[in-house]
Amino acid sequence: MLKILHVSRHSSRMSSESLFAKALGEFGEFVIAADGDGMTDDEALPLMREADVLLTGWHARRIPAALAEDPGRVRYVLNLGGTCRSSVPIEIVRSGIPVTNWGDAPANCMAEGTMALLLAVLKDLRHRTEHAASVRKGTQGEMRLVSGTLRGLRLGLYGCGAIGRRFVELVSPFGPELLVYDPFAATLPEALKRLGSLEELFARCEAVVILVGLSDETRGSVTSEFLSMLPDHGVVINTARGEIIDQDALFAELKSGRLRAGLDVLVDDDYLDGHEAHTWPNAIITCHDIGSYSWPRRPGRLSEAAEIALDNLRRFVAGEELRFVMDEERYLLST
Repeated sequence: MLKILHVSRHSSRMSSESLFAKALGEFGEFVIAADGDGMTDDEALPLMREADVLLTGWHARRIPAALAEDPGRVRYVLNLGGTCRSSVPIEIVRSGIPVTNWGDAPANCMAEGTMALLLAVLKDLRHRTEHAASVRKGTQGEMRLVSGTLRGLRLGLYGCGAIGRRFVELVSPFGPELLVYDPFAATLPEALKRLGSLEELFARCEAVVILVGLSDETRGSVTSEFLSMLPDHGVVINTARGEIIDQDALFAELKSGRLRAGLDVLVDDDYLDGHEAHTWPNAIITCHDIGSYSWPRRPGRLSEAAEIALDNLRRFVAGEELRFVMDEERYLLST
């Protein structure tokens, strides 16, 4: 009988009574082991080697690299998130044991969140709502909006993976001129014009959306020099990773009022408690949460990530080709 094992880092966040857990149980025996971080590698390895499938994710104990050399019964690692780095060492990928992630599961909600931030900044919503509040209090000053439109906007994408492609589908009907720099994408949607460098992207665009994964190549790649190429009141949207931008340089531009930004992510996901950045009317900071959703509730409905995981598990059992398999390049680019 197929055995599926999830080793949680601390107390398990996965209930054996959840809809997803019950669906996993239809494939065989599903076991949840808690307090994985309290185990040594020597304690965790025998437990893992008794399973056919390891279910990993952000809240799972990291697989010891030694499993790659002696996997026991393990034939598949099913990761419930995007990045695998926190729970799956690269040695597992290199060993030939198939590792899959959630693929394009977050594409829709993150593209929606990116679109929401772009429109909110472009339409100067924060300034508008703060002015309306001051009107009600009788303390209003002169409202000086910098409100724009997507139509004809020179909009650049830095990165165009699954989220970027969905974002392109959402934004295209509004008529922007879409430019992209992505050194990793072999193919791109027809609506995009590919540029040859990041410098060219910032030099030609009025707004830039950052959707590229964090890697050695992209870390700190959006420099002070590139930011200075954007026109006055230019827009920066980042729903990828904070470390891609020189944050001090961006904050200097925002504090001066020259640029505007919608930032779902910051360096090390620092939410900047008490920082003056939260008071700048030209900045919207959403604390790495713009892609989340909890309404409307749909009892008995699985998430897209869970549906992809179950489909891949079905494929594994049937001996069919898996979707969203991680090779070394994807592993290093996924964040």
